Amino acid sequence: MPELPDIALYIEALERRVVGRRLDAVRVRSAFLVRTYDPPLSSLEEKVVRRMRRLGKRIVFGFDDELWLIFHLMIAGRLHWKDRGAKFPGKGGLAAFDFENGTLLLTEAGSKHRASLHLVRGEENLRAHAPGGLDVFAATVGEFAAALRRESHTVKRSLTDPRLFDGIGNAYSDEILHRAKLSPFALSQKLSDEEIARLFAATREVLREWIERFREQTGDRFPEKVTAFRPEMAVHGKFGKPCPVCGAPVQRIRYADNETNYCPRCQTDGRILADRSLSRLLKDDWPGHLDEL
Repeated sequence: MPELPDIALYIEALERRVVGRRLDAVRVRSAFLVRTYDPPLSSLEEKVVRRMRRLGKRIVFGFDDELWLIFHLMIAGRLHWKDRGAKFPGKGGLAAFDFENGTLLLTEAGSKHRASLHLVRGEENLRAHAPGGLDVFAATVGEFAAALRRESHTVKRSLTDPRLFDGIGNAYSDEILHRAKLSPFALSQKLSDEEIARLFAATREVLREWIERFREQTGDRFPEKVTAFRPEMAVHGKFGKPCPVCGAPVQRIRYADNETNYCPRCQTDGRILADRSLSRLLKDDWPGHLDEL
C-alpha cells in the first residue's frame, strides 16, 4: 500500500500538473470504484483543480465549488500520468481523468477491487474522511507519546493504526522500528520515555529520508515505481538477508496478507519471535534465539 512518502510524491507531482488546470472528462471503467453518488462525478467536468491535500493515505483534489475528490489507493491502486485521452490498459484500468494538459489514469492490480473514489462537497464532508491520526511532522514528542499510549497494542500495530498515526503502514513501520531498535511486539503502554523519544525521532527521520530519496530519484517525472519493497530498505522485505547494521539475518512474522520484518540482534536481544503458522509446525525445532539459527 502506498504510504506517506509515496503519497507525498504523488501529490507533489500532481500539483505541478493539475493545479490550475481544467478537468474536461471523467471515464470510469469499474462499477466497484465510486463509493458516492451525490454529487455525481460528472459534476467535476469543466471544473478547475485549485489545491491538493493528503488525508492519511488518501489523495485529495480540491475543485471549484467546494468539491473534493478523494482517492484511496489501498494496496494495489496506482496513478499514472499519460498523454491526453490515453486509453485504458488491457488489465487493471479503473478510471481516467482527462485534463486539458494530460490524462490521469487510476489502475489496480489484482481482482479484489479495494481502491475507491469518493466525491463530497464542503470541508465538513471532507473531514469525515480523515482517519484522525497524528501528523508526526507537526507533533511534539509529548503528543506522540500520548497517541502511542492511548491504547494498549503492540508498537507495530499502534504505528500502523490510522486513527493514531498519519500515513504509516506495514513497510515503513518495519523500517522505523529497526531504526529505533525496538521489537515490533513491544507493548505501546509499557515503553519508557526514552524508548518513546527514540521512536519519535526514528519515525520522523525515516519518513523524511524516504521522501527526500524519492524526490531525488523521481525528479520532475511522474512517480511510476511505487512499491513497498525497495532495495535500499534495511529490513522490510529482506527476510534472510543480512541486517545492514549488524549483519544478522533478517527475520519475519507472517500473518494474514502482511508480514513483519525485523533484526533479532538489533531489536529483540537475539530472540526469534514466534511465527504463528511456522513455529506451530516446527514446535520444538523452532529456533528461539539467533544463536540457534
